[in-house]
Amino acid sequence: MKQSLQLRLGQQLTMTPQLQQAIRLLQLSSLDLQAEVQTILDSNLMLERSDEPQDLPVQPEALAAQAAADTRAETEIGTATTETLPDELPVDSSWDDIYDPSDGATSYSRSEDEDWDPYERYAGAGESLREHLYWQMRLTPFNDRDMAIATAIIDAIDESGYLTLSLEEICQGPRDQFAVTLAEAEAVLKLVQHFDPQGIGARSPAECLLLQLEAFPDDTPWLAEARHLVEQHLELLANRDFSALMRRLKVSREALQSIIALIQSLDPHPGARVSSSAPQYVVPDVLVRRQRDAWRVELNPESTPKVRINARYAALARKAGQSSGDSNCLKNHLQEARWFLKSLQNRNETLLRVATCIVERQREFLERGDEHMKPLILRDIAEVLGLHESTISRVTTQKYMHTPRGLYELKFFFSSHVGTSDGGECSSTAIRAMIRKLIQAEDAGKPLSDHRIAELLEAEGIQVARRTVAKYREAMSIPSSSDRKRLV
Repeated sequence: MKQSLQLRLGQQLTMTPQLQQAIRLLQLSSLDLQAEVQTILDSNLMLERSDEPQDLPVQPEALAAQAAADTRAETEIGTATTETLPDELPVDSSWDDIYDPSDGATSYSRSEDEDWDPYERYAGAGESLREHLYWQMRLTPFNDRDMAIATAIIDAIDESGYLTLSLEEICQGPRDQFAVTLAEAEAVLKLVQHFDPQGIGARSPAECLLLQLEAFPDDTPWLAEARHLVEQHLELLANRDFSALMRRLKVSREALQSIIALIQSLDPHPGARVSSSAPQYVVPDVLVRRQRDAWRVELNPESTPKVRINARYAALARKAGQSSGDSNCLKNHLQEARWFLKSLQNRNETLLRVATCIVERQREFLERGDEHMKPLILRDIAEVLGLHESTISRVTTQKYMHTPRGLYELKFFFSSHVGTSDGGECSSTAIRAMIRKLIQAEDAGKPLSDHRIAELLEAEGIQVARRTVAKYREAMSIPSSSDRKRLV
């Protein structure tokens, strides 16, 4: 093969580090952005938070004046203390009689943590179900044998509060130490089932409900009938066969309503009440409020990082020479700080522009509710603002808007559309709101089927298939018509 040199011309798009940084900041959530800002602050000495005082050099005259003021204050405090307090206080006990200096567990120095919050211990993750049961187990007068059995039982309880293993399998655990009979495991299980929350350690939904019914007073109305229904006819209740239940229990319709109401007051998943996860709070990125006849959109100052360039170090970078290695480091940090602040400003401006455009398009939703949500896709916003769809997607991901109607993710305002009889379009969010409204107004004894809901929507001019209604209903976690049937 003969070697040769060729010259070609072409265009190529290269992403500079500044552009890469701007894109990365654009798609970060407010929480991730705070972490990114903290990382930049730790690595770049030119940047500092705006809420911190400027680190400017202090003049010697100011230091001398401050020292003289401190000396006068100390003299005044010492004089006041001498005049107010006597040399010895009349006491009948010494400090060592009631306080042991060697007891480090009760000592506390306020200077160790000036930002100590008395409510901070309650703000973390809650107690898990297993820890909650272990705590009650340690308060129960178990011997070593029963303690080992109870530990094996608690380990076999899932997050919903049900026992996932049989007693035969549980007995296999402590047998390494001593033999455990099935009767012993059953006796310990009965004790564990009386732990809080009521109904814990059940082996079936019926047993879970019966354990909770045991906590009711004996004079509770319809308690015996509720126990009989749970023990014998729980399947009929699950199938909504109310006629068969009235025949089996030999009660009237009104009495059956009271019995079912008592059962519905129970919790089929008692373990879920003890949560080990800490609550996750969402801080909105954009605030929207009504001001006279217009909607005002602004960035949330609480979620917007406040960063600036340190004036003292910037002045040193400008005064430093060209050949010094320290001067080159300062100038590089200063240039990176300027790029970061520009990327941060571009992110805020783009987010505000996109949020403002969304509010303008969804004005009727903010004023009248979900049923008036307009169809909106990313391309619509991109064409108005002159941006790419990928940019709109990055801006609206994990960004939240606080409106008078609630807190919404920006993605919530984008939805597909369905055609109407007059040639228009209707948002899928509006259709979901209509379906929810129809179901809320239905007859509980004869709930609306998906086909009937589709017919009612078609009468309103919205052409939607039955399977589409079923898809929207399942997306809203609304049960089917047979599961929504109630005894009225």
